[in-house]
Amino acid sequence: MRYSMCRSNASNEYKRQLLNLLETVALYQAIKAEPARNWVPRVKIFAGKRRRATPSKLIIKLINDVAKVINEDPLVRDVLRVVFLSDYKTSVGERIIPAADLSEQISTAGMEASGTGNMKLALNGALHESARWTGANIEIRDHVGAENIFIFGLRAEEVEERRRAGLQASSVIASSPQLAEAIEAIETGVFSPGDVDRFAAL
Repeated sequence: MRYSMCRSNASNEYKRQLLNLLETVALYQAIKAEPARNWVPRVKIFAGKRRRATPSKLIIKLINDVAKVINEDPLVRDVLRVVFLSDYKTSVGERIIPAADLSEQISTAGMEASGTGNMKLALNGALHESARWTGANIEIRDHVGAENIFIFGLRAEEVEERRRAGLQASSVIASSPQLAEAIEAIETGVFSPGDVDRFAAL
């Protein structure tokens, strides 16, 4: 079983959790479409602090609704599980971080500090996957070896260039059927059948 972890600081609106959750939904749909494929069993661990802000609260609700559907689906639950740790703190991290096989750092390059969580995960043996090519990740690469760190996404200067050119979300969604299907599943109430409009604000 591969354990991957995504956590957010109390200072943002859980954007990273939402991005990771979209990938989780896409993975769920892929497993449903090809259940006989040799999937690597995976547990997606989401962690953060309880929030009162509406966007964050709604994302936490979505994580829990997605978890309920996936964890109760007999076709998928032995291959994919989703967990949300509602009150993440150091004592919880001490138990979870050593169990993680993969550290996924998906914050935008040049927009957020990389923090120390990625270092703790690397020191405990987790492979490191990051969208950021920053000082901390360069140091991690130097110590763990290039074969144990995977950098993807735009560099900070490329992010600025893209912002100046204007973001075209609809074209990005149109170019990725998996992303479009994941968004549609959330939008049409697949994970909130009793209230199909629950996540309209997202």
